[in-house]
Formats: sequence, C-alpha cells, structure tokens
Amino acid sequence: MSRKGIVILYLIGDWLAAGLSWLLLYWVRKELEFESYGMEMEFHFERNLLLGLVLVPLFWIVLYAAWGMYSNVMRRHRLRDVGQVAGTSIIGNLILFFVLLLDDQLPNFSYYYYTLGTLLVAHFVLTLFFKTCITTRTVHQIQRGKWGFPTVIVGGNARALQLVEEIQALKKSPGFHFVGFLKINGQDDLLQTYMTQLGKYPELSMIIEKHAIEEVIISLESGDHKELERILALLGNHNVHVSIIPDTFDIVSGTVKMTSVFGVPLIRLKTDLMPTWQFSLKRFFDVLLSVMALLVLLPVFFVLALVVKLSSQGPIFFFQERVGKGGKAFQIVKFRSMYVNAEQHGPQLSSASDNRITPVGKFLRKTRFDEFPQFWNVLRGDMSLVGPRPERQFYIDQISQHNPHYHKLHRIRPGITSWGQVKYGYAENVEQMVQRLKYDLLYLENMSLAMDIKILFYTIVIVLKGSGK
Repeated sequence: MSRKGIVILYLIGDWLAAGLSWLLLYWVRKELEFESYGMEMEFHFERNLLLGLVLVPLFWIVLYAAWGMYSNVMRRHRLRDVGQVAGTSIIGNLILFFVLLLDDQLPNFSYYYYTLGTLLVAHFVLTLFFKTCITTRTVHQIQRGKWGFPTVIVGGNARALQLVEEIQALKKSPGFHFVGFLKINGQDDLLQTYMTQLGKYPELSMIIEKHAIEEVIISLESGDHKELERILALLGNHNVHVSIIPDTFDIVSGTVKMTSVFGVPLIRLKTDLMPTWQFSLKRFFDVLLSVMALLVLLPVFFVLALVVKLSSQGPIFFFQERVGKGGKAFQIVKFRSMYVNAEQHGPQLSSASDNRITPVGKFLRKTRFDEFPQFWNVLRGDMSLVGPRPERQFYIDQISQHNPHYHKLHRIRPGITSWGQVKYGYAENVEQMVQRLKYDLLYLENMSLAMDIKILFYTIVIVLKGSGK
C-alpha cells in the first residue's frame, strides 16, 4: 500500500472515531435530560446532530494535520500514537467543550464534567483503537521487509559491511531497502558483494533525486572525518533521514541512542527543526499577520509608493530573483531604493556610502520600509515573517566557498527579517555575509516560536528607531 493509502486509512479511522464519540455524547446528553426532567427524550438525527457529525470530525482532522499526524505515516509507532492522541484529545475536547457544550442548559454543574469526561474518554479510546490497528499493520509490513525506505550508504568500508551483515541477520527488518553505496576515498568498496556501487559521494545529490532516497547512512573511517562536513553540506537541500555508523568511542560516550530492541546501533542526526504543530502555527501566523499588515499599512503603502515614484525615475517596486526553500527561485518584491540600472555592470552589494541609493532609498533601508511589500511574498508562500534572508545564486556560490553549510538554510522558507538581519543589517561584502550566516545557522538549530517572537520584537524596535543598517 502507498503512503497515500495509509493516510486515507488514518483519515477514515479518525472520522469514524470522532463521529462515534460525538454520537455517544449525544446519547449521554439525552439520558441526562431524562434523568433531570423525568421525561423520555427521543433519539433522532436532528439538524444539529447531523451538522455536528460533519463539522466535529472535520475539526479533528484539521487538528491532527496541524499536529503532523498525517506526515511520515510509515514511521509511526504505537507509543507515539498514545502520546499524540492523548495530547490532542485533551486540547481538542477542551476546545469543543468551551465552544459547543458549555452554554447548554443542565440542572447540575457536575453534569458538565460528566459530559466532558464522556467525550474525552470515548474519543481517546476510539481514536487510539483505529490508529493502533493501522500503525500495527504498517509496522508489521516493514518488519517483514515488504515495505521500507530506499537507502544509500556513503562509504563501503568494513564498518559498513558489518552493519549490512548485521541488518540481514535480523529477524525483524528495520526498514532499510538498500539501493546501493557510494565511495568516499576510492578504496572503500567492500560492499560490492551485497549491493551496487553508485559512484562517489560528490554525486550524492543526484543519486538521492534519481532513486528517491529517504535514508542516508554514513560510514567513515577515522581518516575520513574531514569529508563529513562536505557530505552533510550535500545533504542540506534534501529531506532525508541521516545516520552515522558509530565507533566504540561513540557508544561508550553515550552518543548512540537506541529506540528499538531489535534495531542496529546508529547515530541518528537531528532532521526535525521544529515540531510539526509549531511549523503549522508559524505558517498560520505568517498568513494572519501578513493580511493584517497589508490591510492596516495600506495608507502607508500609498504614501511610500507616491514618495518613491516622485523621488526618481523608475518603477515603484523592485523585483529580483532570489533562492528560497528547497533551492527554488522566486521573485522577491521591494519598494525601489536605488536608481534604475544600478547593477548594469553586474551584481553589487550596497554600502552606507553607495551613490546608487536614492535619498528616499536611504530612509527606506534604515527603517526597513523597503521590505514591506514582501508581506505579499509571505502570503504566496515564498517567504516567512522570520527566517534567513534569501540571497541571489551569484552570492550563494561565493558564500558556499567560505562555508559549505549555507545550503542548510534552504530547508526552510526565507524571511522578511532574521537573526542575522537584526545583528548585521544589509551586508556590504561577502565577508559580512559569511559573518551573518553564523547567526542564520544558529537560528536554524534553535528554531522555535519564542525565537521568532524575539526577532520580530527587535525588528519592530529597529523600524521605530530607524536604526537599520
């Protein structure tokens, strides 16, 4: 069965669980009414019940999707199901209780606790039952080797050979479907008896795209560790799970964390920057705040557009190709702050004394007003409110020569403002861009909604003070 088929099964199970628990709640409320008023209340599918059987399951599916429960469905496990269902059940049922149930007329306040408890327990039990059935079937199919994840090994040394032999000896498959391996130093070809040699590690990006690779296992000799940085840089643009085969020191030092009794020891590198629900909430606030900003600042936009138009010849807006999430190009939009044909001799970075900037443009840059039109980029999904500033490919190539980790930034949407932007403002040369990159990488490793709020706060301070560089 495909991933889409598994998702459909989860959707059906969640819809049934939500509908049945809502029906049970309706029946309990009828019983409470009979107990309270001494008259039997007929159970029939009235309009409000039918409406609830449509809207309430839809509410749960939206909540589960925002929580990330329909992503990576082949990697779910039963313990994770328990935790996620418990958490979402408490949050979701409290929302339903305060929105739909609290204003119902009941003679005794304790009945409210009774109805809330009924809904919570019924929803938790039914949802967990359906999810456990689907997850158990998926886990069993993976353990039998029928389903799995296309995997490539980087390095074909003795350590990699030992790992492959250990995996093949397992009674329960961990899910690795080996497509082949890549050499690191030109001599590590011990895996040739087990799988196809696909080339050398600089071809890793091409191999991942060609074979739809989902798992990358890195096997390094002690003398190959200098290559690890380059390998990780190649993986920066790809949404794959990365593991490293540990040595004895890694195991003794506690680096290796085992999650499966029947698995193999691997160092799993962190790939999730934030929990899925935080990414969903981040995107929700991106859209909400951008719409609010475009509406509230509309008069300011008209004034700025008029000032830009009257200040110098040329268009009001400036469009330029930048590289965004996944390495995809998009057109960023700004209020024009330079004279027309400012880059007729090729790409150039601006400086404080740049005579290409118009007098109005200097004000726009100090206050960051030139960035306001990018709220439209946020609505389009090209950008976020907070994230690394997008660059042109011309400068990305130069920055990558100094720091190959730049491509990690392409894992997320670029932002109107960033930690690096708050610290450095507009970079005047490649060296400053490399310095600013340090803070963008720190942001990537410490992403959270709290961090976004802090960066937005300091950006607002810069705008109000007009102290931007």
